[in-house]
Amino acid sequence: MTATDWHPDLLGEGFEARTLDLPEGASATLVRHVPSVAPLGDPARVAVLSVHGLADYYFHPHVARALADAGFASYAVDLRGHGRSWESYEAAGGDPNQVPDLALHAQDLDAAADAVRAAGHERLVVLAHSTGGLVVPLWADARPGRADALVLNSPWFEHNAPRPFRWAGVALAEAVAPLAPRAVLSHLDDAYARALHRAHGGEWDFDTTWKPHEPFPVRAAWFRSVRRSQRRLAHGLDLEIPVLVLTSDRSTHAEHLSSDSVLDVAHMRALAPRLGDDVSLATIRGGTHDLALSPSPAREEYLQVVTDWIAAAV
Repeated sequence: MTATDWHPDLLGEGFEARTLDLPEGASATLVRHVPSVAPLGDPARVAVLSVHGLADYYFHPHVARALADAGFASYAVDLRGHGRSWESYEAAGGDPNQVPDLALHAQDLDAAADAVRAAGHERLVVLAHSTGGLVVPLWADARPGRADALVLNSPWFEHNAPRPFRWAGVALAEAVAPLAPRAVLSHLDDAYARALHRAHGGEWDFDTTWKPHEPFPVRAAWFRSVRRSQRRLAHGLDLEIPVLVLTSDRSTHAEHLSSDSVLDVAHMRALAPRLGDDVSLATIRGGTHDLALSPSPAREEYLQVVTDWIAAAV
């Protein structure tokens, strides 16, 4: 078996993974839900590719099954340096969960999209969360025709801090990154990830190395790239494909499971229309930051809205 062969995935029965070889020795990991790919012997017409957020990875079998029940093939990619792709990136000298330039992830998405298209699906929908929800629209804007629709789950369109702190953060990153790209500017709070995990009363069992329970370092070059990407998006994109942006109904600092305690939903709603001419907004009452991990009934509502929209859009 070679690195690019499909092999059993850590999610268990029905899931397989394969390595995606990228330029300059980098790699990402593609995951597929086998029962959904060709349920009647022919490739499903529509494939959905899930893309995770920062310090995260794909551990969402319930999403794959909901997509399968709606008739869609389900795939996911762990981007370079994240989750299943962590070890190879770290071994090559990279900092896990962060790249010096978010544009590098376009290579990951190209490889994943090519692999999914090669399986014979007619339409590709990319379902992206948080930081993935920033990376994917920029990729789709620069690569017309790669995706047929986008679904953005609590996308990171703007840094969640008061305006003076946002300005100060940009200035600091721009000054430090050229001299010390790996310098740690701050740390991400870990309270949201802890609240999700079963060990702390949540519903989900995930790898706490890949989705950390410790404050995670924010490095200068990565943060500079994030803020530049957010400014580019704020100036407006020209996506010619349908886009669905989903958010929780509110943001708070402490209600981690029933609101978005990571990002400001007002930012998402204000900036969503700048993606293109065909943008729909949906609000999930009682949703957490990753709407797919929300408590019931918000989780089921999110999955229903997503699958209904995809069926109508593509």
